[in-house]
Amino acid sequence: MSTVTKYLVYGPQSTLRRMAPKLLESVEPKFLYKYQSPANNDEVFVAVYEQFEKQINATITLTCIIECTATQNRVELKKAGGRMGFRGSSLSEEHNIEAEIVNFVMDFSKRFGLSLQEEQEKPATDDDN
Repeated sequence: MSTVTKYLVYGPQSTLRRMAPKLLESVEPKFLYKYQSPANNDEVFVAVYEQFEKQINATITLTCIIECTATQNRVELKKAGGRMGFRGSSLSEEHNIEAEIVNFVMDFSKRFGLSLQEEQEKPATDDDN
């Protein structure tokens, strides 16, 4: 199972720059990679989270990519692992790592008056081939 969720956050550059460090401080990742572009001061954070879900006896891996530019932050979450859809493996409303990060992004955006948009995947058409 693999799912991708993407968010775009717009607002003042100084506020956008604070979002990624606060998120990584609030929800500490297992692995972290940081890159800062010397040309235009853009930053990219790649954080990998792992969480064992006892109820389904499986590990969920979440990769969080945060691209910080002068005008927007792009947050991409890619969730892999788990055993969704099998009989007896229905997940309760237990708070998982993906929900924690999404709640942080939404809360941070709301508290600081930033604009938040969820980026939707465009469905593939026959013309794309």
